[in-house]
Amino acid sequence: MNRVNPKVLINSKWSKRHVENKEKHFVITKVEFDEDKNVIECLITAVISGNEYAINWRDLKDPKFWRFGWQ
Repeated sequence: MNRVNPKVLINSKWSKRHVENKEKHFVITKVEFDEDKNVIECLITAVISGNEYAINWRDLKDPKFWRFGWQ
């Protein structure tokens, strides 16, 4: 399991295990918190295309789909 701390998600780099649309490398570009410091929104941006996707930040913990860093 990938270790993910929501406080340091912003600008973190991720690699997708299964490439779709030639998008493999991503950067977390927006993380929004509520008043209780819970993540309410997380946007990930593909490096090569610039496409943005809203994701559940907890999905990054699954090593079957994501790897920390650009690999």
